This record gives sequence, C-alpha cells and structure tokens, in this order.
Amino acid sequence: MATSFRAEGPLCLIIVEYGPSIEAIDAQLKDHVAWLEKGFAEGVFLVAGRQDPRTGGVIVTRGRKAEAEALAATDPFITSGVATARVIQFNASFAAPEIAALLA
Repeated sequence: MATSFRAEGPLCLIIVEYGPSIEAIDAQLKDHVAWLEKGFAEGVFLVAGRQDPRTGGVIVTRGRKAEAEALAATDPFITSGVATARVIQFNASFAAPEIAALLA
C-alpha cells in the first residue's frame, strides 16, 4: 500500500522579523509564548519556531491570508512594536503523512 503525501487546504507562513533590540524581544517573550500556546490550543497553528540565527520566527497556520494577517496583528511582538510580520499564503499540495492527516 502506497503512502499518500497529498494534502489540501490553504495555509500561511507568518514570517516574524525582530527589530534591532533583542532585549525588547526578550521582554515580550512570555506574552508571545502565551499567544502561541493559545493558537496551538485553538488548532490554528501547526508549527512555530525561531529563525536561525535568531532574527525572527516562522509560524505555519491554517487558513487564508486575511485571517493570518489579523492573527499576526495580535502577536505581542507586533502589538508592542518590537517586530514586524509578513504573511505568505500557499495551498498545500503535498505533505508528510503526519501533517497531511492534520489537514484532512
């Protein structure tokens, strides 16, 4: 039996870019983590993590660009002005089976 890598659904990447002060980022980190945890608990976020080197972060979300932009605007990093966010929408066509099952 062949493994299926097919997936469907609109997804977005939220690309977070930190401002020049890592200290300002760290001051907002606790609230940002709580915001991430809420997004995961609600089933909106699929994956999140820091860029390497630590210049920002990446979040994979379910949904369309307008929804992800509205959500990104509530990130404490963004609301406090210590970072900016850019949203890229894409349509999933292929995914690892474990991820494809989440999109079903």
